[in-house]
Amino acid sequence: MARIDYPTIPESVTVHLGKADEAADNVTVSFRDYIKNVASSELYPNWPVDALKANILAQINFTLNRIYNEWYRSRGYNFDITSSPEVDQTFIPDREIYEVISQLVDELFNTYFTKGDQVQPLFATYCDGKKTMCEGLSQWGSVDLAREGKSPQEILKYYYGDDLNFFYNAELEDRTQSYPGYPVELGIAGDMVLEIKRELNRISQNYPAIPIIEDETYYFTPDAVESVKVFQEVFNLPVTGIVDLATWYKIKYIYNSVKKISDLYSEGISIDEATKEFPKELKYGDTGIFLAPLTYYLQAISFFNPNIPFLKVSEGVFDNNLKTMVIAFQRYNKLPETGVVDNNTWIKIKDAYQDIINRLPNDYVQYENLFFPGRNLLFGMMGNDVRRLQMFLYMICLKTKSIPGVRVNGMFDDLTRSSVKSLQRRFNLEDTGVVNASTWKRIVDFSRE
Repeated sequence: MARIDYPTIPESVTVHLGKADEAADNVTVSFRDYIKNVASSELYPNWPVDALKANILAQINFTLNRIYNEWYRSRGYNFDITSSPEVDQTFIPDREIYEVISQLVDELFNTYFTKGDQVQPLFATYCDGKKTMCEGLSQWGSVDLAREGKSPQEILKYYYGDDLNFFYNAELEDRTQSYPGYPVELGIAGDMVLEIKRELNRISQNYPAIPIIEDETYYFTPDAVESVKVFQEVFNLPVTGIVDLATWYKIKYIYNSVKKISDLYSEGISIDEATKEFPKELKYGDTGIFLAPLTYYLQAISFFNPNIPFLKVSEGVFDNNLKTMVIAFQRYNKLPETGVVDNNTWIKIKDAYQDIINRLPNDYVQYENLFFPGRNLLFGMMGNDVRRLQMFLYMICLKTKSIPGVRVNGMFDDLTRSSVKSLQRRFNLEDTGVVNASTWKRIVDFSRE
């Protein structure tokens, strides 16, 4: 079931104590303490409570926008925000925190607002309203409005528009960088692929040399590779067609720029753009196609690692046996033994599986062609992995006429796709024509019967 990736409240904020390009220390503080510091540095504690609340909410929004869009990290910096009031907000280390502001931040820290149908926290610009003027909130003007009896929400709507949506009790999360932790390349599947395709297609409106990616699936397809290559060429990156860390954040930076995400009049991120197909984590009781590669990888790992029990797992269900295997894997790799597969655990599992197929023991080298290559195989791909798949399909063709046929040429062509789809229907799998771990295992097993 699809989910909406709504903004969450980070547990901490890393602040650069100076302008972005200045040599200065970084300090990491809790999100609450950061907002308390900023509010105590920029506001007067004797202002009306509703004015204080409106200003604190604007400061929260400003901070969340910077973090949600990785404004600085997409530029290669290792911090979330600066302490410079010229571009960000005033932060003074070890300053006194006013009691009334501390109490209000404790009440409001997990509240933010968006504008219209946008998902990202509005970039709530503001100024003091006396020495400096701006299009956003006037701090001294908010005092006058509060004295007229306006609520914090009414004050904010006065400055930012009536189409504000307020979100209360937002989830607290130790937010990590958006980069998935491994290169996104041909055959990879996931929400990160949808994100890349969406962002490149939007960028192409401003940079038409970058070709539109027509494929709307969550697979990283050959047309996505070509679009990435052109993007890399345009922005002077190594032209590989692989989205590594540098390319990921360059895409993020250009996307934020063309959409003016950190702007009061941003084009914004819509609900459709924030819709995710994959769950954030896999845990006991979950069902669905996302479990197939997890089960396949863990059973392969457990076959070669006696510390991981080899257990039978219910197909498409995260059952007790799968949880036991996950916990054993986490214990062996010194990860928190939660039995929940988060992104960190998933990366470790993928790496462990890849290490096995790269360094098979001598007794098992003869079986190396049986192992899933660790990436999905799909139309337009070429190479030895496709050739291995076609050999299994050819073996099936020799004993049954149930599939259209195959040419063993290392090219995932229409005939290969038709044969894969035919077998997927035979196995009661979704006939996508994409060979994932589950389809690979069924094809290999069927070819050897």
